[in-house]
Amino acid sequence: MSYKQIKWMILLIPTVTVGLWEYIRHQFLMPYLSMDAGNWLTPVIVYLVSVTLLSRLFNMLESARAALEQERSTKAALEARDQLARELHDGIAQSLFLLSVKTDKAERSLAGSEHERDIREIRKTVQEANDYVRQAISQLRYVPGHSAMPGKAPLLGQVKSIVNDTVPSARVHWQLDATFLTPKEQVELLACIREALMNVRKHAEATDVRIVAKGDSTFWTIRIEDNGVGINGDPFALKERYGLRITKERAAQMGWFFSLESKPGLTRITIGKGND
Repeated sequence: MSYKQIKWMILLIPTVTVGLWEYIRHQFLMPYLSMDAGNWLTPVIVYLVSVTLLSRLFNMLESARAALEQERSTKAALEARDQLARELHDGIAQSLFLLSVKTDKAERSLAGSEHERDIREIRKTVQEANDYVRQAISQLRYVPGHSAMPGKAPLLGQVKSIVNDTVPSARVHWQLDATFLTPKEQVELLACIREALMNVRKHAEATDVRIVAKGDSTFWTIRIEDNGVGINGDPFALKERYGLRITKERAAQMGWFFSLESKPGLTRITIGKGND
């Protein structure tokens, strides 16, 4: 039943009830029911009808209104994300592309010189930044929960896309039906996975990378594991590892648990929710 239909039902039911009661009362009940008794029964009948029928309609009306508000909120959020994606594309992404072209030109002109290695490092950093920005743009333009694919395919498809862009050799073991995750939770989770894979790509020197996801609406975990060199010292105190701190803070803001285990040959990031 639509929002408009519910409103009309709320307006019409009391009117029809009173009219029908008065008709029955005057046509059939006058010999048996006094005028005063009939007058007292009228509000009682309206009240009973309101309790039995209108209360349900009011609940439906509130649900419909809440759904409309949620739709407006989602639309506003999507418009904001699309605007941010356009700004990233027209601003940072274009600037990084231009910087990449200039770096390639400088590398060719400085080939064989003492600065060739520095230029290569700069080009590598620019390329990593460009890849990250383009992944962010792609993620901003993706709408979890609005895909035509049912079930767990939308989130899994995005994870595979991130894997292909960062660590194509990574293996994905997906046993998580993520349909219970809200759009915001899916966006934040994908950002955490992307950041973890970017760290593997830049620092781990790993030959074996796995993403293992399992669970349901009561308990779920996602692990990103690699057999790389590991992290020396406190990973959250390292100057070059801002991404790990951001990922930990992102998980905390969502009410998820976050753990990081690292030693040579095995680094494992675990993100999840609930109690096993």
